[in-house]
Amino acid sequence: MPLMRKLLVNPLLYALLAVALAACHRTPDESRVRQGIEKAEHAAEQADASALDDVLSEDFDGNQGEMQRRQLLGLLRAASFRGETIHALTGPIDVEQHGDRYVARFTVTLTSGGRMLPSNMGIYKVETGWRKDGREWRCYSATWTPA
Repeated sequence: MPLMRKLLVNPLLYALLAVALAACHRTPDESRVRQGIEKAEHAAEQADASALDDVLSEDFDGNQGEMQRRQLLGLLRAASFRGETIHALTGPIDVEQHGDRYVARFTVTLTSGGRMLPSNMGIYKVETGWRKDGREWRCYSATWTPA
């Protein structure tokens, strides 16, 4: 009986250990920032303002006061309402930690199948600032310049 008991207990211990290790696993902050950029890219392509809203902080600042969160979301809502298509292709993303925040740099190529945004289409160099808001990483600033 002791051998049978050992055979049953060992797999149970291994299973509990596996569950405990999985529960301890957490996505690194840098990966979560990259995921936020991917989510923003997807939100732009889908003209989904609510998905982009999830990525931006309440005090988001675009191009040093040129475009606030409300304006950016309004632009995306208008594009959706008009049935505009936006295509965003993000280049390699460079993420650097700066204390408790992150800075991500990348290029993005924007194209559109509509008439609302044609003057804004092209290739841009983008730098974004990210900070933790509760349990989520949110973009609080972005600057973009034509490449």
